[in-house]
Amino acid sequence: MGQEAWTPDSWRSKPIKQDVVYDDPKELDAVVERVANLPPLVSSPEIDQLRAKLKDVAEGRAFLLQGGDCAESFDYCNPTAIEDKLKILLQMSLVLIWGMRLPIVRIARMAGQYAKPRSSPYETVNGEKILSYRGDNVNSIDPTQRRPDPQRLLSAYFHSASTINYVRLLLDSGFADIHKPEAWDLGHVRNPEIRHEYQSIVNRLTDALGFMGVIGATSTQESALNTVDLYTSHEALLLEYEQALTRPLPKPLGEPETSGRKRPYEPSTPPRKTLAPELCDWYNLSAHFIWIGDRTRQLDGAHVEYFRGVKNPVGVKVGPTMEADELVRVLDILDPDFEPGRVTLITRYGAGKIGDFLPAHIRAVQETRHKPVWCCDPCHGNTTTAPSGHKTRSFDAIISEITASIATHRELGSRLSGVHLELTGEHVTECTGGSQELSHSDLASNYQTFCDPRLNYEQSLDIAFKIAKVYADERNAVDFS
Repeated sequence: MGQEAWTPDSWRSKPIKQDVVYDDPKELDAVVERVANLPPLVSSPEIDQLRAKLKDVAEGRAFLLQGGDCAESFDYCNPTAIEDKLKILLQMSLVLIWGMRLPIVRIARMAGQYAKPRSSPYETVNGEKILSYRGDNVNSIDPTQRRPDPQRLLSAYFHSASTINYVRLLLDSGFADIHKPEAWDLGHVRNPEIRHEYQSIVNRLTDALGFMGVIGATSTQESALNTVDLYTSHEALLLEYEQALTRPLPKPLGEPETSGRKRPYEPSTPPRKTLAPELCDWYNLSAHFIWIGDRTRQLDGAHVEYFRGVKNPVGVKVGPTMEADELVRVLDILDPDFEPGRVTLITRYGAGKIGDFLPAHIRAVQETRHKPVWCCDPCHGNTTTAPSGHKTRSFDAIISEITASIATHRELGSRLSGVHLELTGEHVTECTGGSQELSHSDLASNYQTFCDPRLNYEQSLDIAFKIAKVYADERNAVDFS
């Protein structure tokens, strides 16, 4: 029996989790209508390009690097914060390219990651029970401003637009040209052996880039070392907002979509002439990539219903509470045409639990025709509380989950095809460990997050070096065996 017809608002007939209750529904409707008549934030050809690249990732021809803040703040929409985040993602990708000898697909948790699911609608602050902070597009971190405000959805749109505009400006202006010596400062690495190992990798990268410069491989304006593709993503939590930025495009006639030929860009504001939904492809133009969180992936729920109808590549968080047969049913709903890379499975178990759950999930998917991207989120399952009361994460636990994931996939004839990290390009002290050897006593020195702890610039680069070395060692073992 087939599924019911999908429309951009068919999710409204389903039960919903993590919804926001507003005092004035009419004000919400007015704001959503305003957003629905604003220009899109990304274009459908960019989304189609990402779909093609994630197909390569799913089939082992590329690797996915996805990273950014746990929850963006409107205050992060400033040049320094955007530049720092872009810089670390680009540097990490260059290290990974060196180690893996594969193209890197870069997706930022950026320009829209303003909503945050919560385990409880209320929290206690200074002995008073108040509404939980739900992200800047819902309410304020200020305990006196916790009433959900629909106008924040409009602010989220304009902050996203400003962020995306500045990212495009940076990339078009040569910001991605990061093979400058001053960009590689390893002074933070305390262990001399690790510093020597990292410096050896940087030296080889610098030599290779220098050689390419001599032969003219980096001289053209379109050189892959001077400009890159970077895609935006967020957890699509607030479906009223997502629906408002879901726009139709007439389905192509005659030529199959997989022909590789780009479909010309067409205006994505609501069409002047209404088209039947079944004659359209529907794109969520708030971001290139959206994902469903672990708390909103119910098979009969509103979020799965919404996600199944959009053309964007989509992600699903997969944790210890996901049964293997449930995982297969989610894939059947979201990927009925068995499109490689259509779904990214973002696994988040915790270093101590990955061995109990990942093997069964891999085997269940292997018995189907689905070809998802397998992506490891080693952050969410490794959150602890320090003696000081700060939420934190251990660098060693994060690395342990990544390496365990790589090994498990290899043992089962599968492949880990990406990592999903909560990180910042700033020099914060929110996670312990890494080459800086941060301890619990260091957390208070620059603890900035108002949500979950993030890897700082140095720890993020450490992660890239560690992953690159694992794959480089694997490649060298094959070369010399």
